[in-house]
Amino acid sequence: MTEDMGQHAGAPRELGVAVLGLGNVGTEVVRIITENAIDLRERIGAPLVIRGIAVRDLGRDRGVARELLTDDPASLIRRDDVDIVIEVVGGIEPPRELIRTALELGKSVVTANKALLAEYTGELAAAAAAANVDLYFEAAVAGAIPVVRPLMQSLAGDQVERVAGIVNGTTNYILSAMAETGADYETALAEAGRLGYAEADPTADVEGYDAAAKAAILASIAFHSRVTAADVYREGISSVTAADLASAAKFDCTVKLLSICERITEADGTERISARVYPALIPLAHPLATVSGAYNAVVVEAHDAGRLMFYGQGAGGAPTASAVMGDVVMAARNKVHSGRGPLESTYASLAIAPIAQVPTRYYVAMHVLDRPGVLEGVAGEFAKHHVSIAAVRQEGDGGRTQLIVITHRAPDGALAETVAALKNMEAVTAVTSVLRMEGTDE
Repeated sequence: MTEDMGQHAGAPRELGVAVLGLGNVGTEVVRIITENAIDLRERIGAPLVIRGIAVRDLGRDRGVARELLTDDPASLIRRDDVDIVIEVVGGIEPPRELIRTALELGKSVVTANKALLAEYTGELAAAAAAANVDLYFEAAVAGAIPVVRPLMQSLAGDQVERVAGIVNGTTNYILSAMAETGADYETALAEAGRLGYAEADPTADVEGYDAAAKAAILASIAFHSRVTAADVYREGISSVTAADLASAAKFDCTVKLLSICERITEADGTERISARVYPALIPLAHPLATVSGAYNAVVVEAHDAGRLMFYGQGAGGAPTASAVMGDVVMAARNKVHSGRGPLESTYASLAIAPIAQVPTRYYVAMHVLDRPGVLEGVAGEFAKHHVSIAAVRQEGDGGRTQLIVITHRAPDGALAETVAALKNMEAVTAVTSVLRMEGTDE
């Protein structure tokens, strides 16, 4: 008897797959495995066979064979004929326990669960290493965009200096709509909800929690250190106004919610990590400025490779399922060839830099009294806190004067102290907006 093409002696005749969750992503994963069965078999060296699909409600018509459905995921992952577990349920529990159990039982796991990984990657990676199986999560960061594997493998011989990107499609759609139409935040959010880009409760997206979880994952991989979502400084977009977008345009900038992971080297050579999420002005000439709608993009800067950009659909059932299936194929090939993928690397163990010590630039908009000496007084407050001013724009507004100041780089704490001092100035009637500025060399 001859061996199947691509299959070595002793390789499994079939690879059993358990799918946990049958929402938008899970449905697409099942479709791809079913429709592409022949191609997948040839790429892997053994056929993928779905052993079962765990769902919450067995009564719903799922469009798949009912005998595959179960509401007992714990029993499904324990089956001897399951080799790979695909988790697309989301949330912390029960996925955390299910994934850990599957790994301990020698099953490789593919997950798209960013919230879980941002908190428990260490625990799950340790379980995978102990059992000599794979834990893959390409789909957890930016949907179809391949960024996790390039960081872990393609750039493994380089030193990554910075990873910055737009990793939340909901907020990018909202900010893009505000910039293009002049709509206010609430109007743009409502439209995002109508089109299906925003959840009924959009808090995780618009307040930056989703982006912070992804930043934690990216920082952990890029800098070989354990970073959790709690380590990421976070601000959302709910305070961004149409006036901010209009003002940004006058400075040849736009506003994006950025996830930034950066290696910071002190004067004495000490290295630390900055991981932060906030809305920021970026120049229209910056590659991220042109990323519009619900698309995502990540820019990686490495010592030798230079600047690399990854762009594409960051969410949606089919795009995310594409990333999931890339991981499934890798895990399956490793099963066929009795190997495993790269282990988690946390050898550097770099500390997290407090946001107050991170150098950045500020955009500050304020209303001031229209009288002589006000600009001089405002400039004096910046100078008092050792913050240099890069540009000033003064505009009249119905008897009031609006002053917009853009600073040079300075420690974030010094800028925050400056803003606090401005709010206490008698000549400043209101500080209406404070945003950071990224993507420049100043």
